[in-house]
Amino acid sequence: MVLARVLVLLLCLGIGVSLVLWMLTGSAQHKRRAWNLFRIGLVSAFVILLLFALERILSSV
Repeated sequence: MVLARVLVLLLCLGIGVSLVLWMLTGSAQHKRRAWNLFRIGLVSAFVILLLFALERILSSV
């Protein structure tokens, strides 16, 4: 669980830095990087929640 929190913190920092760099430079590359990090984080969160639900279902059997 601690690892997940550290990864979320790093993900938020990466998105924030990419967005700040995009605002400062105007380069679309930084905006794309922030969007890709957001999508990766969203998919990862969905997978982790799915694993928690699967564990809950299988533990009741």
